[in-house]
Amino acid sequence: MTALPTGLTTGTWNIDPSHTEASFTVRHAGISKVRGTVAVTSGALTVGEDLESSSVTVTLDPATVNTGDANRDGHLKSNDFFEVESHGEWTFTSTAVRTAGSAHVIVGDLTLHGVTREVELETEFNGTAVDPFGNTRAGFEATVTISRKDFGLTWNAALQAGGVLVADKVRIDLDVSAIKA
Repeated sequence: MTALPTGLTTGTWNIDPSHTEASFTVRHAGISKVRGTVAVTSGALTVGEDLESSSVTVTLDPATVNTGDANRDGHLKSNDFFEVESHGEWTFTSTAVRTAGSAHVIVGDLTLHGVTREVELETEFNGTAVDPFGNTRAGFEATVTISRKDFGLTWNAALQAGGVLVADKVRIDLDVSAIKA
């Protein structure tokens, strides 16, 4: 059993979508990176007596994908990629929490594009603070790298010099603010 980090207390902590961000990075044409965001719409952390008995659930809205380019965003929302008309919600539900040295790993089921795969989020607890409105907040950062193909996201285009337009590996970064219920 791993003790809770200082400041993190048992109970429910609701994720604050207006102060939480999910971003992604993927290599484009083998020479540069495209970055974007997807809105976190809801979520909660249930903190148990120790880390192992804690859990997290998160919901994201792929229709909010934003890469700073309206044409690319439209393509990502289309049937070539996210198919937001039929797969309008992404979810993460933890199945285990463990400590790896000074870091924490949240293991869980990520459902993206109608496909569920187990992933491991390398997670850092950034502490707690009371905001000017009396809310106790906890901050977390988490990172995972996934394979697009594992989630049925296989669209691509061949490059003249070899290789493909969109890399398979996608890095997802989360910056989470949660409010004690």
